[in-house]
Amino acid sequence: MTNKDMNQILAEEIFVTGYAKLPTNITASKMYEVIAVGLLIKSETGEILEAECTLSTQLANKFVSRMLVGNNINQMDEIENVIDISYFGSAKKAVKTAVQNCKKKFDSIFFSKEES
Repeated sequence: MTNKDMNQILAEEIFVTGYAKLPTNITASKMYEVIAVGLLIKSETGEILEAECTLSTQLANKFVSRMLVGNNINQMDEIENVIDISYFGSAKKAVKTAVQNCKKKFDSIFFSKEES
């Protein structure tokens, strides 16, 4: 089954989550042990439509969302570059890892069905 066939079967938009361990010395780690990133993705194109995360401040959550929305989950190099050049919070590595885990989840939805 091709990606195009899967896109016809799956919803137009899918929601995936990714998690990563937070550094122990930041505020968010006092609230959560891990960061969660949730992405609403357009199935057919991979475009990130909405993004949320569990950092401790609204500003950080909004900033991460703005970094991700409009990017394509299939272009992780570009997403990681945006994070590298614009996010300088202590949770940078955790944010990147959580987004990478979202990508793995996205791929597993399409490629596991394709191999069946």
